[in-house]
Amino acid sequence: MSTQNLTVESHDRIARLTISRPEKLNALDRATLGEMDQAFATFAADPEVGAVILTGAGPKAFVAGADIQELLQQSPVGGRFSRIENLGKPVLAAVNGYALGGGCELALACTLRFASSTAKFGQPEVNLGIIPGYGGTQRLARLVGRGKAQELILTGEMIDAAEAHRIGLVNQVFSPEDLLPRTEAIAATILSRSPLAIRYALEAVQRGLNMPLEEGLGFEATLFGVLCASEDMKEGTRAFLEKRKAQFKGR
Repeated sequence: MSTQNLTVESHDRIARLTISRPEKLNALDRATLGEMDQAFATFAADPEVGAVILTGAGPKAFVAGADIQELLQQSPVGGRFSRIENLGKPVLAAVNGYALGGGCELALACTLRFASSTAKFGQPEVNLGIIPGYGGTQRLARLVGRGKAQELILTGEMIDAAEAHRIGLVNQVFSPEDLLPRTEAIAATILSRSPLAIRYALEAVQRGLNMPLEEGLGFEATLFGVLCASEDMKEGTRAFLEKRKAQFKGR
């Protein structure tokens, strides 16, 4: 799959989506957002795609933000990147440079975030007289806590990959040359597990965070009960007892 502003390569059930506007530091414009939305709709419907790696073209930027030339023309949007967050399959951000504004928000919508040691993160919207509008005020606070999120949003200052890791914004930091291979290895590890359990685990976390604790615990118990009756559960327990690798079927 190849489009004007992004490319997709697939192997071993991993789709790698690369945002490719290097002359604009991969900034998000309407065309790119539309292409991404279509790509993730395709991933959701394709049983051969088990995980997605999202990255940016070139060494300088993951996504450096929204396209400023288009920014003044944009109307309010709701639920931006929700298709990524609710894909039902893990989406791993491989952040290879600047992840600012909409780029940071794009990474926040992913399941896991891995950063190059040269990556920079920030929500600089207040410098333009606006606030994060692609989910930053909500997802960032849920991920790193209210105080740190408000500090980043209100100052508009950038942080480096080490600080992003320290506050829990990213899961791990790798050298630039190791970023994609290590991210792919983690995706492959996830895909070696029960696909049914992976899907339900994602659903339990995603939906449970929006529930009161007791309701979330009940939802978790319901999904656990469903999985206990699955073929994958029977295969997983048999494989453990027989000291062999499980052959999961997603049923």
